[in-house]
Amino acid sequence: MRRLPAVLAAAALLTFATGCGSLAPPGEQSAAAPRLVDDRPVRDGGTAVVGLKSDPDMLDPSLTGTLVARTVFTSMCEQLYDVDRHNRVVPQLASSMPKITDGGRTLTFDVREDARFSDGAKLDAKAVKASLDRHLHLKGSGRASEIDSVDKVEAIGPYTVRLKLKHADTPLLGRLANTAGLIMSPKAIAKYGKNFATHPSCVGPFKYEKRVIGDRIELKKDPLYYDADQVHLDGVVYKTITDGNIRLANLRSGDVQIGDQMGPVEVRSALGDKDLQVLNTPSLGYMAITINVGNDNGIDGKPGKVDTPFAQDVRVREAFDLSLDRELINKVVFQGMYAPACGPVPPGTPLSTPTTCRKRDVAKAKKLLKQAGVKTPVPLELMINTTPEDARFGQVVQAMAKEAGFDVRLQPTEFATGLQRTYAGDFQARTGGWGGQPDPAGNIDSLVGTRGSNNQGQLSDPEIDRLIAAGRSTSDTAKRKKIYRELTEAINRQHSVIYTYRNINYAVAAQDISGIALSGDGLIRMKEAGYVKGGDK
Repeated sequence: MRRLPAVLAAAALLTFATGCGSLAPPGEQSAAAPRLVDDRPVRDGGTAVVGLKSDPDMLDPSLTGTLVARTVFTSMCEQLYDVDRHNRVVPQLASSMPKITDGGRTLTFDVREDARFSDGAKLDAKAVKASLDRHLHLKGSGRASEIDSVDKVEAIGPYTVRLKLKHADTPLLGRLANTAGLIMSPKAIAKYGKNFATHPSCVGPFKYEKRVIGDRIELKKDPLYYDADQVHLDGVVYKTITDGNIRLANLRSGDVQIGDQMGPVEVRSALGDKDLQVLNTPSLGYMAITINVGNDNGIDGKPGKVDTPFAQDVRVREAFDLSLDRELINKVVFQGMYAPACGPVPPGTPLSTPTTCRKRDVAKAKKLLKQAGVKTPVPLELMINTTPEDARFGQVVQAMAKEAGFDVRLQPTEFATGLQRTYAGDFQARTGGWGGQPDPAGNIDSLVGTRGSNNQGQLSDPEIDRLIAAGRSTSDTAKRKKIYRELTEAINRQHSVIYTYRNINYAVAAQDISGIALSGDGLIRMKEAGYVKGGDK
């Protein structure tokens, strides 16, 4: 993470931005920025308000599908493993890295012996088994396909867990350092069942107090937390403020202390404010346009037949893809502060390979539409989120696609409603992103694999499925790098997930807050955050 006091950050960011014309060179290259370490001491007490870009969906680790929910979980629900500031997997509720045996088909690990859930239940091997079994078997679980290589979860000792796998699954550890590794109180699971989200209980620095849907989620410091002496705040409030300009205004007024997922316009405005600090990290995720090619029975159903030109002919999807100029989108919509994206593999990670995004080609797009025999302009309903940034993005896409023979009709939709419609298959295309994981399998398998729990458009391609399986089955870095290069090409040939840009994770915070952690997954971690001693604001 890079933390830049606003005055210093202004010069640093502007110098970096003007050097190449954008924050990152064209193509899939990782962005970098100057680093300034913040080691200011903090005091105990007080409540911090975090402004979220959208309202989280269910506060249920098995059923959630949003980045903002994961942001809340970082404060109230710990995982077996986590990702540190250098994108390395480290133990969290597990007490050590797993022992891998039987040719990669058995993972054995111990869990902490000093942890309790917020409802008083003790963390042990049986509690971990209860959560992992729920992730695997609960109807509608978004985690099921993420850890579907797990055949059996065993508690082989009071604090020892063994996972027996159907086959070797190298990326599994990365998934256990993500939502699939979130562990819930077995007491709460038994008591509330599918209503866990209204009474969530986990191991974390803060515990759930109340929620007002569409407005705020209130957490209080958990005295049962094993590391409570490192927690300085009395509580954290997550408040939904969809407009970045309003989040920034609330930061300046003092009503909000941290603004999550801040856009380039707000970041540039904050850079000149001595009372604010900017935090940023390169993203492990991506933003994309997902085309509905087979989701006519809901995301839990089998891929079916969708009656649109986009779903029925890949040439129409390719033409739409060719109508987009990713570099221009970055400059016009995001002031050159993001980077074009044309694949799911995070740049700058061990399994990434340099790629250059395909250039816009309107003439070829028109030729493909003619070959497909479709009547132009080809209509497309594009669902977008109700934020100014998403509106600008949609308008630019609409204008570019029109030149190639498309009639894009924007459908601004509130975030939670959009998710419900997407899961039900009630959409033609939608914009959206994925928070990202260091291992590329976490950005691919459940999102484009047949029957993947996050495969919103229900793409089904045997070659993609074959490569997904190959990427899981070997731990050889060179082989996996080759597999994911081929997998990226196979996904791009389908043009059903059209990768558009890779953002930089930006957060803006008040100068009198310190100890905030922001990693490449884009999640703000509040465990050690607190108000600066002396109250220098």
